[in-house]
Amino acid sequence: MFAVAPLPLGAQQEPERVVRGLAFEGNHAIDDYTLSTAIVTTNSSTFATSPFLRWMGLGEKRTFDELEFRRDVIRLVLLYRQSGYMNVVVDTLVQREGGDVYVKFRLYEGDPVRLAALELKGLDGILDLPRLKRDLPLQVGDPFNRLLFQASGDTVVSRLRNQGYPYADVLRNYDIDVAALRATATLEALPGPQMRVREVLINGAQEVDTATVRRVLSVKPGDWFSQEQLYLTQRDLYGLGLFRSVNVVLADTTPPPGDSGVRVMVRVIEAPRHRLRFGAGYGTLDCFRVQSGWTAYDFLGGARALDVTAQLSKIGVGIPTDANFRENVCRFLQNDSTSNYVNYNTTVSLQQPAFLSPRHTASFSVFAEWRSEYRTYTRQAVGANVAVTLNARRNVPVTLGYSYSVGRTTANPVVYCLNFRVCNDADQVFLANRRPFGAITATVLTGHVNSILDPSRGSIAQLTLVYASRYVLSDSLYEFNRGELDISRYWPLSRRTVLAVRARGGVILPQAITLSGQSARYIPPDQRFYAGGPNSVRGYLLNQLGPRVYVSDIKVTGTDTTFGPTQASPTGGNTVFTGNLELRLPTPVFPDRLRLGVFVDAGQVWERGNPGSVEGLRVTPGVGLRFVTALGPVRLDAAYNGYPSERGTLYYQNSADGSLTAVRILEPRLPFGLWRRVVLQFAVGQVF
Repeated sequence: MFAVAPLPLGAQQEPERVVRGLAFEGNHAIDDYTLSTAIVTTNSSTFATSPFLRWMGLGEKRTFDELEFRRDVIRLVLLYRQSGYMNVVVDTLVQREGGDVYVKFRLYEGDPVRLAALELKGLDGILDLPRLKRDLPLQVGDPFNRLLFQASGDTVVSRLRNQGYPYADVLRNYDIDVAALRATATLEALPGPQMRVREVLINGAQEVDTATVRRVLSVKPGDWFSQEQLYLTQRDLYGLGLFRSVNVVLADTTPPPGDSGVRVMVRVIEAPRHRLRFGAGYGTLDCFRVQSGWTAYDFLGGARALDVTAQLSKIGVGIPTDANFRENVCRFLQNDSTSNYVNYNTTVSLQQPAFLSPRHTASFSVFAEWRSEYRTYTRQAVGANVAVTLNARRNVPVTLGYSYSVGRTTANPVVYCLNFRVCNDADQVFLANRRPFGAITATVLTGHVNSILDPSRGSIAQLTLVYASRYVLSDSLYEFNRGELDISRYWPLSRRTVLAVRARGGVILPQAITLSGQSARYIPPDQRFYAGGPNSVRGYLLNQLGPRVYVSDIKVTGTDTTFGPTQASPTGGNTVFTGNLELRLPTPVFPDRLRLGVFVDAGQVWERGNPGSVEGLRVTPGVGLRFVTALGPVRLDAAYNGYPSERGTLYYQNSADGSLTAVRILEPRLPFGLWRRVVLQFAVGQVF
């Protein structure tokens, strides 16, 4: 029950009042956000409501309308009755303080009317009724929500249209006994004729050949009609990049006479055939960077896409663009020897959609690169990749690829000495020589999330397998099997609160080789596992989790010896595990734009077969802020690392001849002071 009292005399003459607070009390079935969107009375912005920020005069001030406020009571009652709560009572509390108004809606929901029986008619012999009933949004025993009842009817219509009944409809009937808090409902299906696709019409294609469009279609003449196939066709055509608008619908609004089948209309509006893009930015690990790209769509016909990209990074710190930025704006790279040269990548790729089938795609690319991984390795290579993706843009795409490149990977000489017992200069040069690398890769991706940039529901799992050997034209030094599994899961706890979990594990099985007269299991530095950083275990800087060695340069002048600073060099490993648990919450201030993250990261990198490798997981808790932007969340995380530095061998490297001398084992040390154990990470995008 509810009542609307008449407006008091002179209400129209009251001064303007600003809504400084809006609250709901007693609601359990419907959350605050849903209730707030159902009414006209809305709270002013954070700047206008916060007593600490109000003085700035910023933010939108929303006024209090007495008439709409009284209508809001009716709106809330109707919303609850649609949700099955027929005996709801809405009371209000309005507090006026000068020109400010604080509004509270007090709700007494009462017991809901529950669905006692749901009957499905007209579906015998067409659909699996027990399974259909389990999949309906409204279940027997639930509060009788009329919106969910409508959605249940839509579910039946969708199932019928995917089974070849293009003109299916459903009659919805229900009866409510408010006194008994009981409802019964009936969904009566009108399937209409089951029909096949007779013809597919294409409208709007001008420069693009209609034969190219037909090659991508999942809807074919002679197939049973399926609404899902229409959606897949529309999505596939959008994915070509050739069209700015695509609409795939039935050409006839009513069933055609007889059993001649139905016509499907594909309406397209073409997009520009060429696109040019350019970008520039700054990153802590890249210093200044630029990138550009050019894409030609429908290249030589057949919906092919030719893409040319170029990237430059380490601008300002690497030769030949060194501007001494290491000393100021790019101080993070100050002691990183892998950043001595500008990094580049140039790639030309050709993509072929609808390869053998509308479901599959193929690609071929050639590239030249010089890339470095922070304090780890440098890779120079030219090569080519060819790949085929089966079931592209479907639930479980599988990509099979082959890559071949000729290049060299260099790392700190101490890494070779420690991991492979190759400590003399000649053998180290031999390992770093230019050589061919060939590998077959298989990637399986499954799962579904509601957002690529900021997921809050669903899961993703990816398995990657790599096989490299002389049988696929790889050098005898580059023979190994590599496997990696990455799983992420997201649970929404409320509209803005998300619990996210991720686990990553990998293992490498190398072949044995002989170096310096002894057996070694060599894995190229660029193929080893590393961990730590803003997207891994955040209590460690990039690549700093796991085994490491320490290097100090020495310079001998006569009888004087000068020692340089001691630097830690990660060696990577052949086994890795990392796990992340994160709770993402809205902040009290600007909840739509600013969020809080509370997380615990754990992980380790091991070198199997090395008795001196690190042991035990490292667990680093932390908190962070996320600023919502169009490019995804911008993150600032602070993680606590309560572990001492990893135990490792200290080497002296003679700057004159490059010779190495193992000095001693550096024992673990815990940084002095609480703040020295806090690691800050800055990145764009969620950690997973």
